[in-house]
Amino acid sequence: MPTDRPLHLAVELDGDGAHPAAWRRARHAPDRLLTAARVERVVRNAEHAGFTLATFEDSLAPPSRGADLAGRIGAVERAAFVAPLTSVIAVAPVVSTTYTEPFHVASQLASLDFAAAGRAGWVVATSDDASVAAALGRPAVTDPDGLRREARDAVTVNRALWDSWEDDAAIRDVATGRYLDVDKLHYVDFVGETYSVKGPAIVPRPPQGQLVVLAADGLLPPDLVDVTLVDEPTVDDVGAAARRAATPRVFAEVEVVLDTADGDAVDRLSTLDAHTPWPAAQRLRHIGSAAGLVALLTDLARVVDGVRLHVAVLDEDLPELSARVVPRCCAPGS
Repeated sequence: MPTDRPLHLAVELDGDGAHPAAWRRARHAPDRLLTAARVERVVRNAEHAGFTLATFEDSLAPPSRGADLAGRIGAVERAAFVAPLTSVIAVAPVVSTTYTEPFHVASQLASLDFAAAGRAGWVVATSDDASVAAALGRPAVTDPDGLRREARDAVTVNRALWDSWEDDAAIRDVATGRYLDVDKLHYVDFVGETYSVKGPAIVPRPPQGQLVVLAADGLLPPDLVDVTLVDEPTVDDVGAAARRAATPRVFAEVEVVLDTADGDAVDRLSTLDAHTPWPAAQRLRHIGSAAGLVALLTDLARVVDGVRLHVAVLDEDLPELSARVVPRCCAPGS
């Protein structure tokens, strides 16, 4: 895979995989899904494989009804649990900006960055489910402009709160009994359309200062985003979106079903879809060999900085990625 720069590979690690029926092919008992050992094992496998980033999906809404619904532990909690158990891989939970309190989110994510020693990120999401608003006693926000406004204000507040402590504000002077230099704490004084925030934060400035913010293309103003996540159906479309993004980095979203020793990708997907179809998204989807995926990533490396993979079944596809894909995609000049 000859490239001028390494391609950063991220992987989404929610549940048993991206396919709604993934649990049917999982290599563990169903009651092990939400255990600490399972969460740790999957993230460690991704780290040892060489992935740059692990993300954790989440939602403010409960699982939908259906034969293949699955529960989940909160994304921030999962990321915080694995942060001290890993050393290289970055961890980024999905956190919605709709109906959540920005001050609390800023505190959670800053604390996560301390736990991860500066390896934390934030995948910004929104929620247009009116039932969530009703459960929280909030007016529903369902229009795209309103969702983008909430996201913009929330990320603006978070970034301001992370900067509300100067790096050396915590002095911890035992002799004088002073913990803080109050002159190095700054009020945010944010006033938006739906709320206001005074600050400063209750958590010191995170190790990174500013956590890495990832967001879907078009959700936020570019100056608030570090990594744009692009959902497009072809490499050319991904490239066009990347050129428009105006953010420091762009990652393509790619769904993956790989050939394995237990069956080719088409048969595996057909078996899973017979239980619950995997809804088609407006994003690239690779169904086939590891070599074919490497070829696709080679093409993408010319137009984006990274790729986030959504694999059908973690227990089947992640080993194939580890052995046959990541080693050929992550090393400069390989």
